[in-house]
Amino acid sequence: MQTKASPADIGSEILASTAFGATPGLAATELPEPADPLSRWYRAVALAGQGRYAAARADLRTVARTTTNPGLKSLVESTRGSLLRQLGDHAAASTFDGRAATLALGATGTARAEALADAYTGLAADALGTGRLALARKVLDRVRPLLADAPARAEVRWHWVRAETALAGGESAAALRDAGKAVELAAALPSVRHQVKSALLVAAATAAAGDLAGSAELARRVDADCRENNLLPLRWATAMLLSGVAEPALARAAADEAADHGARLRDMGGVIAPLGARLVDG
Repeated sequence: MQTKASPADIGSEILASTAFGATPGLAATELPEPADPLSRWYRAVALAGQGRYAAARADLRTVARTTTNPGLKSLVESTRGSLLRQLGDHAAASTFDGRAATLALGATGTARAEALADAYTGLAADALGTGRLALARKVLDRVRPLLADAPARAEVRWHWVRAETALAGGESAAALRDAGKAVELAAALPSVRHQVKSALLVAAATAAAGDLAGSAELARRVDADCRENNLLPLRWATAMLLSGVAEPALARAAADEAADHGARLRDMGGVIAPLGARLVDG
């Protein structure tokens, strides 16, 4: 006889699907109340993907207070760092990512690999965002041996930051390779958000390679996916890209959209640091 799933289990599945699955655009009012710390972390990730930063931070603070699991504690700190990094404050993010790495050492098995991979990838992105490319590459090398035991999404994030590091170093061909690999890996995952973000990185790398028209076409597709799935932070970053690569009329419209998206993010607790949007992992 098949056991009927409990409401808590169903709620956790909904939150996991919104964070890392096929339904990232569920409205905040449609998200169930988390029944445990892991489910609350899922909700925080889901809310952050929609740009609801204040609500996400509140959930993260609750998880940090209520869980004793070192792996989950580490993921919470990595997520806090990610929120800051999405808004351009890489220096502040590094404090949380460093704490995440320390906490991850207390976990074991797959949980340890996942938490360390997230923390180190975040630290690499922080180094990149503060202009330390050599350090970013060094930290990325520490992630590689963890990927065999970490969830597949960790490798997607690793390729994101490798692509961004290559872009910062003027290596457009390498950036395209890593962004393309991220797209390939993300296609095998249920996470729409990872798929969309990977496609955005391909658009950015295409622009760096000199194909502005191709980049603009890719970015327009990404914008449609962001709109369909309520991924406001990625839509903001996409508009920022379009404003630099599209034909003049579309570029002006994209710049106006970026300003509008930024204002909406600020209304939801997203205080944007100077220098604007970043494409590195969030």
